Amino acid sequence: MAKYVFVTGGVVSGLGKGITAASIALLLKSHGYRVFMQKFDPYINVDPGRMDPLQHGEVFVTADGTETDLDLGHYERFIDEELNYTSSITMGKVYTAVLDKERRGDYKGGTVQIVPHVTNEIKHKIYEAAASTNADIVITEIGGTIGDIESEAFLEALRQVRIENNPNDTVFVHTTLVPALYGSDELKTKPTQRSVIELRGVGIQPDILVCRTPRELDADVRARIGLFCSVSEKHVISNINVKNIYEIPLWYHEQHADELILDKFGLPHNTFDISAWSNIVEKVDTLDKEVNIGLVGKYVDLLDSYLSIAEALKHAGYQKGVKVNIDYISAESIEAADCDIKEKLGSYDGIIVPGGFDARGVEGLIKTCQFARENNIPFFGLALGMQVAAIEFARNVCGLEGANSTEFDTETAHPVVSLMEEVKQNLGGTERLGNFECRLVEGTIAAKAFGKESIKERHRHDYEINNAYREQLESKGMKVSGVNPDMNLVEIIEIPEHKYFLGCTFNSEFKSRLTKPHPLFISFIEAAMK
Repeated sequence: MAKYVFVTGGVVSGLGKGITAASIALLLKSHGYRVFMQKFDPYINVDPGRMDPLQHGEVFVTADGTETDLDLGHYERFIDEELNYTSSITMGKVYTAVLDKERRGDYKGGTVQIVPHVTNEIKHKIYEAAASTNADIVITEIGGTIGDIESEAFLEALRQVRIENNPNDTVFVHTTLVPALYGSDELKTKPTQRSVIELRGVGIQPDILVCRTPRELDADVRARIGLFCSVSEKHVISNINVKNIYEIPLWYHEQHADELILDKFGLPHNTFDISAWSNIVEKVDTLDKEVNIGLVGKYVDLLDSYLSIAEALKHAGYQKGVKVNIDYISAESIEAADCDIKEKLGSYDGIIVPGGFDARGVEGLIKTCQFARENNIPFFGLALGMQVAAIEFARNVCGLEGANSTEFDTETAHPVVSLMEEVKQNLGGTERLGNFECRLVEGTIAAKAFGKESIKERHRHDYEINNAYREQLESKGMKVSGVNPDMNLVEIIEIPEHKYFLGCTFNSEFKSRLTKPHPLFISFIEAAMK
């Protein structure tokens, strides 16, 4: 039987529930247990796939093609496990499932209610995750904060899960705020107390409190919190502000958070090994070399839009022994008539263009590709970044005036990027989501980076480089170095004569881990260091 850890939040959002959940999962995995993670989001959207990155941050894609909240990226980066459709549950997805059952007559004409129908569906999602993955421990984060009307059904379902299982099969971890007020600098426990009172009001007593605080809680503060929140003092964990989020699991382990959970579950501590992780974290503090990367994108007003890319760059930098500094540059600012592109981009050791949708800022991205290509600056294009690189090459090297993507110009005379019939025939639609195979061409940058002939990478896009233009692109010096064998689609392009110029149609950032940086990010950082 699986055990369950539920991570809830109170007082305010942004306390680090996702990192707390991921850290707990990493620690439990480091004790030798099979772990799996979920995120319950209270919004009514069915999934984040159509949500604006400037409101919600990036959309993370799992191996099976599920579009999810960015917290799942943290989960995968911490536990190095591929998640799936059971990992991302929104209230919209729950309501959709319930209403579909009502329309089919599954409820036999009964009145459909929050309790039991919605709560039963939520519980089904929890138990399904455990059954489908054969996990020893499932860690589930509940989005939002206690008191949000949207989260009430989730919390009621969790209360029922505790009742339905052995009392020692569930652990509730509640993240709260312990602020220090300006002037006295005294740590205030009342927000935590009020948050726990509200959690108790829905029938849940937390087992562990993780307190976000500017400094470590002293014994008196922990005792006060424990007394008024009915938890043991040793179950009050300090979650201090750190420079590097990868320190947090080590910080929790020092406070025995993992052992407290295992004790509640009645599970042995087993041999604990997190040395590979801790060795990298220690190395980060001693980096004395730097590289400067310019990220030119459409959503730079919210940096969470590029969270996985930022982390993948850091991972590669850590392995190569350099600190990666990232500047975020608006694609629209490159389009401006008064933009001095050399002044804007000329000082960077490398330039990266990430994915995106719609036509806004695209001409700025195309100018960026041209500047990197003509000035021999290491360039890495991801998804849309690869597409605009191909468009720029078609226009300025192949002489195909007005070359474009049919996403941005349906009347273009040269649809170098378009919706490909091969995708429609093979997938029954146009969008590629999740893992797809890519065969690499021997001797290319990509083949050398991966060190093997075939890879699987994650996609999130509709548009592809048009096969009708492959011969023209390659005849002028662009190399197709990776191809999907099932649909004969371009996966990776390179310019061999360039210091480093590579674009991939997939989102390689989704598969990067602290202990396993993505090969293409490593090769890009290597080039930027030269």
